[in-house]
Amino acid sequence: MAVRYIQSCRLPTPFGVFDMHGFEESDTGKEHVALTLGSLDSDEPMLARTHSECLTGDALYSMRCDCGYQLEEALRAIAREGRGVLLYLRQEGRGIGLLNKIRAYHLQDQGADTVEANERLGFAADLRDYSMCKDMLDHLGIKSLRLMTNNPRKVNALTSYGIEITERVPLHVGRNPHNESYLNTKKSKLGHWFETHQDDDPLQS
Repeated sequence: MAVRYIQSCRLPTPFGVFDMHGFEESDTGKEHVALTLGSLDSDEPMLARTHSECLTGDALYSMRCDCGYQLEEALRAIAREGRGVLLYLRQEGRGIGLLNKIRAYHLQDQGADTVEANERLGFAADLRDYSMCKDMLDHLGIKSLRLMTNNPRKVNALTSYGIEITERVPLHVGRNPHNESYLNTKKSKLGHWFETHQDDDPLQS
């Protein structure tokens, strides 16, 4: 998926002053942003997160997921490191959109898990697309990543687009009584890693 660079600006946050870079998908007009901190010139792998939009978790403080917690912790980690990148991708609800996400939450209120809810609505468990990430990183001159994620599918998807990932950095935050079942389902049905060291995680140092 081709994206084109639009413009950059400074973005002061509670975690530090980032640079925000705007991108637009050529075919759909969908907009994405990258937040960067520190030098982009080094060939050293950059601490990174690709974060899919979650309005309920990122902006409305929902405790049904761990998305908002992960977003904040990723920005904190980048600030501590003094150098890093966060790609914020506009694909709400694992790609099904906000209103369908609300429908899925309703089904979860009736007892479905997060995967069953998507499937009952006629969607795959995860429709997210990471193909735009390569163009965004190429524009920024970022060659390799130390990726903050618990999701093996994300690692596989990014590497399939030619993005070099030298290390997988666990991101375990935000577990609470409201998302316990959600996180357990991500582990049991989607294969997410939730232990610090995993034998089947080839990137875990």
